Amino acid sequence: MTGRCCLLAVALATWVAHGLPAGSVPPGWMAAAWAALWSLLAVLLILRRLRGLPRYVWPLWAAAAGLLLALARIEHRLADELVSGNENRVSRVVLRVADLVRLGPDSRRFEAEVIESKPAGVPARIMVSWNAPGYAGPYGRRGLPPEPFPELIPGQVWRMSLNLKRPQGTRNPGGFDYEGHAFARGLRASGSVRGTPRYLRDEPWAGLGIIANRVRHHVREAMSGHLQGMRYGPVLLALVIGDQAGVEAGDWQVFNRSGITHLVSISGSHITMIAALGALAVLWLWRRMRWRGRALAERMPAQVAAALTAVLVAWLYCLLAGWGVPAQRTFLMLAVAAGGQALRLPVRASRLLCVAVFAVLMLDPWALLASGFWLSFGAVCVLMAAQSWEGLAASELAQGRSSRAWHFVCAAAGLQLAINVALMPVLGLIFHQVSLVSPLANAYAIPLVEMVITPLSLLAAACSVVPGLDAVAGGLAWLAHTCLHAAMLPTQWLAALPAASVGVSQAPWWALVLACLGIGAAMLPRGFPARHGGWLLVLPALASRPEKPPPGSWDLYALDVGQSSAIVLRTAGHALLFDTGLRMGPDADEGARTIVPFLQARGIRGLDAMVVSHADIDHVGGVRSVLREIPVQQSYSSFDLDAYLKREARLLGLVGDSVRRPLALSACGRGMAWTVDGVQFEFLWPADPASSGKPRSAAGNGGKHRNARSCVLRVSGSHHSLLLTGDIAAAQEAALVRGGLPPTDVVMAAHHGSAGSSSPAFVARTQAAHVVAQAGRWNRYGHPGRGVEQRWRRSGAEFWRTDLHGAITLRSRPAGLSAQAERQQHPRYWQGR
Repeated sequence: MTGRCCLLAVALATWVAHGLPAGSVPPGWMAAAWAALWSLLAVLLILRRLRGLPRYVWPLWAAAAGLLLALARIEHRLADELVSGNENRVSRVVLRVADLVRLGPDSRRFEAEVIESKPAGVPARIMVSWNAPGYAGPYGRRGLPPEPFPELIPGQVWRMSLNLKRPQGTRNPGGFDYEGHAFARGLRASGSVRGTPRYLRDEPWAGLGIIANRVRHHVREAMSGHLQGMRYGPVLLALVIGDQAGVEAGDWQVFNRSGITHLVSISGSHITMIAALGALAVLWLWRRMRWRGRALAERMPAQVAAALTAVLVAWLYCLLAGWGVPAQRTFLMLAVAAGGQALRLPVRASRLLCVAVFAVLMLDPWALLASGFWLSFGAVCVLMAAQSWEGLAASELAQGRSSRAWHFVCAAAGLQLAINVALMPVLGLIFHQVSLVSPLANAYAIPLVEMVITPLSLLAAACSVVPGLDAVAGGLAWLAHTCLHAAMLPTQWLAALPAASVGVSQAPWWALVLACLGIGAAMLPRGFPARHGGWLLVLPALASRPEKPPPGSWDLYALDVGQSSAIVLRTAGHALLFDTGLRMGPDADEGARTIVPFLQARGIRGLDAMVVSHADIDHVGGVRSVLREIPVQQSYSSFDLDAYLKREARLLGLVGDSVRRPLALSACGRGMAWTVDGVQFEFLWPADPASSGKPRSAAGNGGKHRNARSCVLRVSGSHHSLLLTGDIAAAQEAALVRGGLPPTDVVMAAHHGSAGSSSPAFVARTQAAHVVAQAGRWNRYGHPGRGVEQRWRRSGAEFWRTDLHGAITLRSRPAGLSAQAERQQHPRYWQGR
């Protein structure tokens, strides 16, 4: 028991290290701490021989060692950073392609190992983006052939000119932290290709990682020819090599709502099933084969040969899958179990789990930051707890085969239901929705995917790389796709049901702790009193809703959406969205990436009003994704939103425009006002909304004209007021001042803080206490302007920037106006590094 506690103490200390706001430790302090720790160990060993020690001493020492080890590894990775003088500048770099290249119609992205650079100061591992000449636009190259690129294979060495930057990403409450993700993968800089790269040589045997990713590349190339035209071909490819880039966003939505996402990712169950099939095959053959007149089972027990085969098959599949956290966990647990089988040593499930956790964190201490770590080990804990339920129901088994099969199916369904319910709080925290049809969908999807579709896909992959077996590979691929397509028919129907899933808001820490305690109680062995009552402790985490402002008050969330705009405003019973962010590509926009997840995390299932200030792509780009996921009662815009959506559908190549519209579409204009929950909303601009009888079309208007007609909304609560300005310029600001603009507590800096806005007269009239500029790091416009920021600060305002501070939250309450920045409120040691 002491050994297991020590292993878990190391894991807990590693988790604590990642939660520290700063990871940098002076080298002298680190060396002194290590010396003191080892000296303490020597003293403890001496005391143990002389008089004995309490058992809790060793987990405490292990926790201290784990914390120091984690801090040392963090410091080592922090030291490998891009020199500040090289940021946003072009460097000449010789690099080696280190990972499977991500293919786009007009781009290539891959991880690379830096061999040398001029100037020096480039990290050892970077992310490279190679875009085709010329910008394809936010709607991509629909109908055009893809841009030609040279074949990029792991192991190739290139000389490239790269514009290097430190990893940068948005920071929003409860949102995805790209900077943390990049740091965990060891990517300490990102580089965009400039000019024409030069191929130098090929190094196919540079390392085990290069070899594995090279195999993945050749498997993808060989299989792609057999998957052309197949609706779910990218899913089959994901099952084989873990390459999920080609899976459509709509398919992911179906997988999430039906609760089978884990089946289309290479999870521990896939690896275990494939390893088990390999072990069973060897077990059957080993008992029947002979060598030089002697049975193989006499040389080595068949069980040992099967166990070693399972480890080998699992290792090869894990390498082919990309060696993710679930793969690492599964392989390590199989390796320990096989070692115990070979050495005839009993291995208890709890020891196996603790060793696996310890080994994963020794290989990669940042695995704790991945959701797959918690989901994978959580599922294993449920399976281990289920062992305590077995045996007591053995008397229920009848003698007939049909009865045994029926009880087996019931037990499997119950186990799957237990896993789904047990992981609900974690799934709700990550995806903000819980599937109610998951047990039913998994009942048929698990045996089909794991026992039929995945083995067929792997066989098709193996045959595709063998010369002369193309016909066999094509037939196997067709058969696997046919089975998958058949499984997706009921899955799509289930996912389309209105009650297929329920939204889950971001739960407070106390609700999560309560849920974990409840799950632990529910997993106790049969016989413990009221153990099923533990599920009741999960309900607060699933049913919790963030605190709403009282009547007359409001909450403002200026989201970090890069060089674009998206603002969420909440009152006591209503929610409003002002602008919808940027469209980056045909399948990527801030609506789906940032706005919808934020709304779901805050418990906002519908919008009472949505304002799109004007038709620029950085303000209207995410409107389609928002409307697809979130019902909107009323929309306001300075252009014809319906015409815009129809035009966008044509540009995206969509057959029919089925996205639901708001129940009412109106033009914004001066004088329009309404009041809800004691908060008044009033449009101050544009001045002539109804001059044409309907909202103006977005097509054909120049950018300056669209900016000049931006919707300007003033919100007045019982205690404070705010002004949402869109992209108006100094001329429109002057008109607002002449029209009697009252002082305002909070102002969104117009046009992202452009030098052509925030005029001195406007700044003096508003007398703002807080000003927020939504801008992207290193944006090419130089927003916000330095003079603008200084002007606001000289007026006495606190100036917030989303590129530096992350999302900004402002709360109006009777006690006062409060503001907080996401990067300051939740600092991480990797941010800005």
